[in-house]
Amino acid sequence: MSESRAADAVALLYHRWITGLVLSLVARKNAATAEAFVFRLFRRQHLERFLPGLEKLGLTHEPHAVAAAKYHYFSNQLGGVKVEFLEEHPRKAWVRYPPPRWMWEGTAICGIPSAVNRAMLHGWHAHNGVTLGNLKLGFVCTKTTVDGQPGLEGYYHEADHDLAPEERLQFRPEEVCPRIEPTDLPELDHEAWPEVRQAKANRNYSLEYVRNGLPALLELLGPEEARYIGRICGLQVGMHAWDEVAGLLDVSATGDGNAWLGALQTLLTASGDAVERRGDVLRRTRWRLFPDDPGEVLTEAWLAPFRGMLAVHDRFLELDSDGTEFRIRQGRG
Repeated sequence: MSESRAADAVALLYHRWITGLVLSLVARKNAATAEAFVFRLFRRQHLERFLPGLEKLGLTHEPHAVAAAKYHYFSNQLGGVKVEFLEEHPRKAWVRYPPPRWMWEGTAICGIPSAVNRAMLHGWHAHNGVTLGNLKLGFVCTKTTVDGQPGLEGYYHEADHDLAPEERLQFRPEEVCPRIEPTDLPELDHEAWPEVRQAKANRNYSLEYVRNGLPALLELLGPEEARYIGRICGLQVGMHAWDEVAGLLDVSATGDGNAWLGALQTLLTASGDAVERRGDVLRRTRWRLFPDDPGEVLTEAWLAPFRGMLAVHDRFLELDSDGTEFRIRQGRG
């Protein structure tokens, strides 16, 4: 099995996981809670990733509107997201996400309220100008897929005056993004971004959402509700993802606990963890996702998808783990 297939398995699992968390909040709490969660998640992501990302992508020399739009184009492209870019002029640049929307994968798009989708734009797109120290920079959203339109699209623009907080994100559905020809799209510098680096970036894209999403869930709900929703969501995601994950990892023998433990070792290693196996016990010595102890609630939430995957592999086996050591024991089915 190739390293890229293992990275793809990690990306698939964490991708489904973050979508599942949002849907779980919509279904088990309410749209307002899901909206607050998405805002916190994307603002955390923005504050951590935007400026370093501009540096990594070589965009710091670009005009702010162009740099912001290109950042979303390149960073989402690296994460496996379908995305387009168009520069009208140095003070106006479009970014467009045609269906299928990565964040609201498959039929998940049908369960996302408009306000929850807008919270993503409020959390990230509306704050780019603030982070850049340019209060003239705002984002105008012209279409959204959750409202039945053919893509999420909009443009960064630099106004002639400082924008008030409520002006930094505007909605103008009467406007339309010009046609974008695939041959006109900018390309990554392949010397700076070889295939291996792109594969890791794709993996990290999904990982980062969960790394920021689980703490945001805990902050928003408190320990008891975060434990409940995090656990049931994780179990469901793990159960439904296992067939595809198993295919990517070449795991076929149902009932073979050793095969499953080997798959877990591969997943953890592909996630950037340091893991060693001694007999029927895995021990993790470095946790890339949470280098500092995240506490019992987040650890339990993180373990839930893996418990779900094992339950589908063999419902008579259970994962015994504290987040550091992992072993398999007989369960009741």
